[in-house]
Amino acid sequence: MKGELLDCFSLLFDLDGTLTDPVQGIARSISHALGLLGVSSPSHLELARYVGPPLRHTFAELLGTGPDDSRVERAMELYRVRFSATGMYENAVYPGVPAMLAALREEGFDLFVATSKPRVFAVRICEHFGFHRYLRGIYGPELNGWYDDKGELLGHLLAEEGIAAHNAVMVGDREHDVSAAKKNGIAALGVTWGYGSRRELLDAGANLLCRTPEDVRGCLYALGAHGALTTSLFEPAAAGHIRP
Repeated sequence: MKGELLDCFSLLFDLDGTLTDPVQGIARSISHALGLLGVSSPSHLELARYVGPPLRHTFAELLGTGPDDSRVERAMELYRVRFSATGMYENAVYPGVPAMLAALREEGFDLFVATSKPRVFAVRICEHFGFHRYLRGIYGPELNGWYDDKGELLGHLLAEEGIAAHNAVMVGDREHDVSAAKKNGIAALGVTWGYGSRRELLDAGANLLCRTPEDVRGCLYALGAHGALTTSLFEPAAAGHIRP
């Protein structure tokens, strides 16, 4: 069966907005950090747009400063205190995700998580929700900022695991997932059940968009075939064709 798919055997999954919906824990932890710094916080609804991008850049924007400012580092510390104790568990697995991971692993794919969330938290979340049983590896930035750039993170993953770019597909819900994949010569599936818009993903260059976790396997078949797409199952990136 696997030979009928792409000549790609490694699937790199984003975590936030792709495998889990983390908005409550992230929004509450951002608000907590800003409050302790005496800064007014946007509403939790407004903070939803910060699900996915690197946290250091989020605080730089919210504080109106550069990512290397000392206030950003302090906000990161305050955020992590709450997030590590409570926030990471204010999280929910998207329906269909465990079954998707199990099916892909059974079919023989090597599955990885590649997230902008610090690796130490990503590991704990994957263990908490049982994802680790399907995964070959979990990659994320270090707390000191190494691999904050997702393009660098994916490059590191490929090098560490000895994966050729043409044998990998990135699966994520935000433009930085897609752009990081393109930076490394990796195909990208955009998922529309998370926090990125359809337009955001298409503009970033997603090869295909998938509406549900159940559609991911079908998207992989379509991506490998470079042929007819079943639009009732998934959305083609442009006029029924895969983007080059």
